[in-house]
Amino acid sequence: MPRTKGSKNKPKTVTVDFATQIAEKQSANEALAAEIASIIANIDTLKTDLKAKKAALKKAEKEVTTLEAKKAKADAKAAEEAKKAEAESVLKKLLAEGVSADEILAKLK
Repeated sequence: MPRTKGSKNKPKTVTVDFATQIAEKQSANEALAAEIASIIANIDTLKTDLKAKKAALKKAEKEVTTLEAKKAKADAKAAEEAKKAEAESVLKKLLAEGVSADEILAKLK
């Protein structure tokens, strides 16, 4: 096969504008730096919000705990009063039936 005349390995003359590329990269870097600063500011804001929310949650949990304790105390008091009322009704019933005080004490024990 016949060869073509001239060399195919000629160096290509490419003119690259490095100043333009540098300017593009610098503007991209500045945009990324601004975005990073914005994200950092957003994170700081979120951290302060998180701290406030955690404090509010802790306060609410403490209030719930105190209310549960008060409820348990009130329930215990109501149960005790119910027992006392039941004991009194049983006592009145036994007295109405004519049972002696000694026999009542024996039944209570």
